[in-house]
Amino acid sequence: MALTKAEIAEHLCETVKLSKRDAKHFVDTFFEVIRSTLENGEEVKLSGFGNFELKNKAERPGRNPKTGVDVPISARRVVTFKTGQKLKARVDDNVSALKKKLVK
Repeated sequence: MALTKAEIAEHLCETVKLSKRDAKHFVDTFFEVIRSTLENGEEVKLSGFGNFELKNKAERPGRNPKTGVDVPISARRVVTFKTGQKLKARVDDNVSALKKKLVK
C-alpha cells in the first residue's frame, strides 16, 4: 500500500486540525518547493528524513530487449534519495520487530 498526497492531507486535517483545503494547499506547496529546488540544481536536505540530490548520468550502452540491438542510452540527470540515519534506524527497528513476530 502506498501513501498518497491526499492521505497526507487527510492526516494533516486530523492531527493539526487544518481544513481540507488548507491541508491540500500545504501538501501541494511542500512538494512544489522540493520540485523547484531540484529543478534549480540544488539539493533538498530534510533533517532526520533524508536528502534529495540530482546526479548526472553519462551516456552508456544499452540493448533493446525485444530485438537485442545495441542502442545508446542518452546522458541525463536523475533525482536520487539518500535515507537519513534517523529514518533508516526507525525502518530497521520496525523490520526487526516484524521478523520477531513472524518467528514466534
